[in-house]
Amino acid sequence: MSDDASEIDASKAPLLDHLIELRSRLLKSFLAFVVCFGIAFSQAGRIFGFLVQPLVKAYGPSTQGKLIYTKLYEAFFVDIKVAAFAAICLSFPIIANQLWAFVAPGLYKREKRAFLPFLLATPVLFTMGAALAYYVVMPTAFRFFLGFQSSGAVTGISQEALPAMGEYLDLVMNMILGFGVAFLLPVLLMLLERAGIVTRDQLKKGRRYAIVGAFAVAAVLTPPDVWSQFALAIPLMLLYEVSILGIWFTERSRAREAAATAQPPAVV
Repeated sequence: MSDDASEIDASKAPLLDHLIELRSRLLKSFLAFVVCFGIAFSQAGRIFGFLVQPLVKAYGPSTQGKLIYTKLYEAFFVDIKVAAFAAICLSFPIIANQLWAFVAPGLYKREKRAFLPFLLATPVLFTMGAALAYYVVMPTAFRFFLGFQSSGAVTGISQEALPAMGEYLDLVMNMILGFGVAFLLPVLLMLLERAGIVTRDQLKKGRRYAIVGAFAVAAVLTPPDVWSQFALAIPLMLLYEVSILGIWFTERSRAREAAATAQPPAVV
């Protein structure tokens, strides 16, 4: 019996034990979220102040922006949403660790080595996408939308932007999550290739469709201005090419491992 098979056999446990462990992992993840939610809720004002900075930059230093709420309970639920959003971000490392601890015993050593880089790359790529949305796309897009304000000298009626707190928070969270998830494209494509669903040649031949898909995704996830759509579509196309390059490296690595395994032992 191979070492990998022996390792799997050694980790076998009755179904009830797996269910008990799963319950324990889920409970720890839930407790981590609750603790992070409590901490985030106590600092919801500061977190919302951080999330509102793209709008502050869009208004500029000489203009005092304003956010309104039209329902008495809207500001309270904004704090709830802010706390939940921050709690998910803060507790993600713990939740991911619990997920890995539950799944890892059922994997071969080579599968662990293959899967671990994807697990590590996921938060890095997500953070890169969220940072692009927060620091680049949102201030520029908000500045574009605020440019439609007018004093009424031409039309006879003034136009003033008075965004609601809840609507602004929804827009910001959607853009941060959208850009973050979109930047996970290399992880998705390399996992699909690893599972044998797609190949590098298929991805190379599908470049034209990938370009159309990148702009379609950008049109859905970004505000309806050309700059925001290009700001997401271009990185997606670059990440698509990075995925093809990464698959090429993994194919070479697997070929070397296969050659080393197939090589007969030296005769003494």
